[in-house]
Amino acid sequence: MKMKIRWQYEYKGRKAEFESDWLIKEQVLPIIEDLQKGGRMKSVVVMDELLNEWTVKEFKKLDQQLDEEPGEVEVYFDGGYDRHTQIAGIGVVIYYKKNGQHWRLRRNERLMQLESNNEAEYAALFQAIIALEELGVHHVPVIVHGDSQVVLKQLSGEWPCFEESFNRWLDRIEQKMNDLGIEPVYQPLDRRKNKEADKLANQALQEVVVNSHSLMDE
Repeated sequence: MKMKIRWQYEYKGRKAEFESDWLIKEQVLPIIEDLQKGGRMKSVVVMDELLNEWTVKEFKKLDQQLDEEPGEVEVYFDGGYDRHTQIAGIGVVIYYKKNGQHWRLRRNERLMQLESNNEAEYAALFQAIIALEELGVHHVPVIVHGDSQVVLKQLSGEWPCFEESFNRWLDRIEQKMNDLGIEPVYQPLDRRKNKEADKLANQALQEVVVNSHSLMDE
């Protein structure tokens, strides 16, 4: 999660307010400590991407708590549908940071009773949100990558959705995100840049099951 520092500066009775650029969490306290050395910083608050604010004392407690919870979360999803067999394959990849370490979750699944490639894409993203819940992700921004313009544009509200089956998926995904307090940031990808999730979806169609959760090498 990115943070900003907002502080009030006073010199010879004159006051001015300043705000930093977005910073990674680890930069916040060292910068505040450096600003405090000058002795003219009268007040300071820390603000996150969800516009929550903390005093320095509150942020120090939050800093420790955030280290113990998943953060800097990025989701990649993809879905495929075989019209001949009427079977769908979905793939999900999740990257996140916890306790200063980088983790990756990879998962796929073979699904019946879906009717199109677009529906498979929706199902893939829904399963990704389920995986986020299992990881304990909540009340943080999550970057969502996918190559389905239909899914991402409809979820972001840029495109209308007239299909009843898609609307059901939209409602389920949005409800689950709201329950978890997730603030999604949708980032469409070219299919060539979504290879990992695409491969998992294809492996599911070939009945190759993948379910891994591992620490990544630095």
